[in-house]
Amino acid sequence: MTDDIDEARDWRGNQIDCARCPHQSLRDMGGCRLKHACVNDRYARRIDRFFSWNPHLADAYLGHPHFEVRAIAAKSANIFLLPPLLDDPDETVRWNAVRRLPRRLALRLRNDPHREVRMRIATLLEDDELVPMTRDEDYYVRLVVARRISPPLLGRMVDDEEVEVRRVVARRVPYEWLLGMVRDGDASVRLEVAQRLAPELLAMLRRDPDWRIRYEVAGRALVTELAGLIEDADLLVRDMARSRVAVRVEQPMGTSA
Repeated sequence: MTDDIDEARDWRGNQIDCARCPHQSLRDMGGCRLKHACVNDRYARRIDRFFSWNPHLADAYLGHPHFEVRAIAAKSANIFLLPPLLDDPDETVRWNAVRRLPRRLALRLRNDPHREVRMRIATLLEDDELVPMTRDEDYYVRLVVARRISPPLLGRMVDDEEVEVRRVVARRVPYEWLLGMVRDGDASVRLEVAQRLAPELLAMLRRDPDWRIRYEVAGRALVTELAGLIEDADLLVRDMARSRVAVRVEQPMGTSA
């Protein structure tokens, strides 16, 4: 907790001198307090508390040399003063500004140099606004996009270079596009596909090199398609296939597995 730190230094590391502060009268009225609520302090919590107590002063600090002061002031300042902060050199300032501005202005930060900003921007945008970000250079950004964009717009991400992105795509892509991912190079992606495929289509994966996928096939595919799996190299797959075949054999005529 920063309030437990018994020091009062500014962002340059200098000792804070209340006698030289322009807010000395504010202190006398209880509007600020050394080591607790101070705009000159280097600790963000104390700066934040200062603006929480004095939001009307935020406008005057949007050009402060310390990024923490600018970023925190942006949360309380007049919204019409915030657009210039979208070009601030610090990513925290840019984000705190854009989150309060109209969404159309957030489009400017889709290509922000800092990935954290782009990730957060992706949480503000919708569908067509997100399409350009499906090819973002950072896979964490693309992961956010894959989780948010509407399924019909996921087609351009089925071949993403990052496995985790393709796994999300496999979970959300429209069903009719799943067949395009059954030959994905990563087994975890194919498993996501297998878990969504209807039983009548699962047989195409019965020779998959990954036992987890063959196990999914053995457990849900049509029993008539399990012949090749009752002698599978994996014990769990064999047992699952044999148990389902045995149930079918034992059922009375006219019933189905």
